[in-house]
Amino acid sequence: MEGFLCMMYRWAHSYWWELERSSVPVDCEVFQGSATITIEHLTGEVKPVEAKVGDRIPSGARNLDGRIIVKATKTWKESTLSRIVQLTEEAQLNKPKLQRWLDEFGEYYSKVVVVLSVAVAVIGPFLFKWPFISTSACRGSVYRALGLMVAASPCALAVAPLAYATAISSCARKGILLKGGHVLDALASCRTIAFDKTGTLTTGGLMFKALEPIYGHKTGENESKIACCDPTCEKEALAVAAAMEKGTTHPIGRAVVDHCEGKDLPRVSVESFEYFPGRGLTATLNSIEPGIRTGKPLKASLGSIEFITSFCKSEDESRKIIEAVSASSYGRDLVHAALSVNKKITLIHLEDRPRLGVSDVIVELIDQAKLRVIMLTGDHESSAWRVANAVGIKEVYCGLKPEDKLNHVKNISRDTGGGLIMVGEGINDAPALAAATVGIVLAQRASATAVAVADVLLLGDNISGVPFCISKSRHTTSLVKQNVVLALTSIFIASLPSVLGFLPLWLTVLLHEGGTLLVCLNSIRALNDPSWSLKQDFLHMLGKLKSRIDSWRESNTNLSTIEAAHL
Repeated sequence: MEGFLCMMYRWAHSYWWELERSSVPVDCEVFQGSATITIEHLTGEVKPVEAKVGDRIPSGARNLDGRIIVKATKTWKESTLSRIVQLTEEAQLNKPKLQRWLDEFGEYYSKVVVVLSVAVAVIGPFLFKWPFISTSACRGSVYRALGLMVAASPCALAVAPLAYATAISSCARKGILLKGGHVLDALASCRTIAFDKTGTLTTGGLMFKALEPIYGHKTGENESKIACCDPTCEKEALAVAAAMEKGTTHPIGRAVVDHCEGKDLPRVSVESFEYFPGRGLTATLNSIEPGIRTGKPLKASLGSIEFITSFCKSEDESRKIIEAVSASSYGRDLVHAALSVNKKITLIHLEDRPRLGVSDVIVELIDQAKLRVIMLTGDHESSAWRVANAVGIKEVYCGLKPEDKLNHVKNISRDTGGGLIMVGEGINDAPALAAATVGIVLAQRASATAVAVADVLLLGDNISGVPFCISKSRHTTSLVKQNVVLALTSIFIASLPSVLGFLPLWLTVLLHEGGTLLVCLNSIRALNDPSWSLKQDFLHMLGKLKSRIDSWRESNTNLSTIEAAHL
């Protein structure tokens, strides 16, 4: 593959890899070179990390750019990625098995019905003086026993779980795949829901937020950190950054280029270009149109703050730039890069933004579903709380490793006494997803490991399906309970008169089949969109009835108007 290089050497009982745009298979240490890597699979943080000589890199880290030689420090079995897989497998083994009450009940119930039917046929003539064979005056015990066996047969009970299959079909139509009806039971029992941050509550990719001039910009006679006197300064900075990052695979560069697409920016002519892996890049600009009107070439550099300050001629200048970055009006929560053009330095702010509609989902889960909503993330505290405040989550656990997430899921489930739903998508979420009562993943972004252990797959690239799943599960379990009551009621109504000899066998069969049909019809209600309460159902029904009455009145009024016009 062009641009891909992964060469292995053996030296002094260690393996060496020279990596370029590839992933690290085991835990290692940088021996030579520098690069920009991402460890999003472990921490969930999308901000790239610079790897230099002596830095340790966990297995699974992806090299975004640069070329490094690394030395393996652990075997595969001891590496971070292998440990996550082991934790996932252990969590799956420890996950409680849901026992289906109806299966157990049906097994014993059938035996009881057979025993009772035989008892009615054999003991009835001795206790109640019934004839063994029917006569014109009285129905025999065998006839009554057959009636009991037909009336009490568990057909209606057997189809009671049909609501599960109907609900699974309804969810599939919404792009939600469930791994069995037991998932609906488990969802209905949960009282806590935990969300991963990166890629679940947020888009999972850096997006341009703002430009901020911090050094070398003038407003009249005074320097300003807020705006520049030149109205074209912002456009020029964007044009230069986009020209320098054109064709890049770096997440910061891609975010800048994507933001600049379709914008009316001045053309930038790049004369020379030099790349410093893991740090930044420099370029000589021939012209910016319209822009600087001098014929002299401009020096530009783009990268980390440390990279930009390395070109300063004095420590005082470097200190002022660092102080200006610290005093940024956007704070330290955002990811940023610095652009220097002719000693005018501009900060480029980027962020991992919350997904559209996430705050509405959180409000619905808290207010309607009455769930305790928490965030479990490997990201740092300031970034985690920024997203949590934006979406309305009040309880946050940050800086967590995969094993920490696993322990939090276990502890919260134990302390609260109810089930816990875990929503995530990364390989670092897999152990927690496996240990949770129900694991939900966004299938479009999820790792193969997360998909393998999840109970619910959301095919759409958003979490709007989570409230629907929970509401549907509660609605479905309610329908199943109704089905059991209907089945037992129909069995009792048909069985008792049949044993007492009040019902002929054909009417007993009719009542039995009618009860089964009634359960099936009730199960079909699982195709309807669920609501959070019976009150909502009633109000929704009243609303539909009112709208039909209004439309009927309107049609009658229009008809009367037309008839009057003809007259």
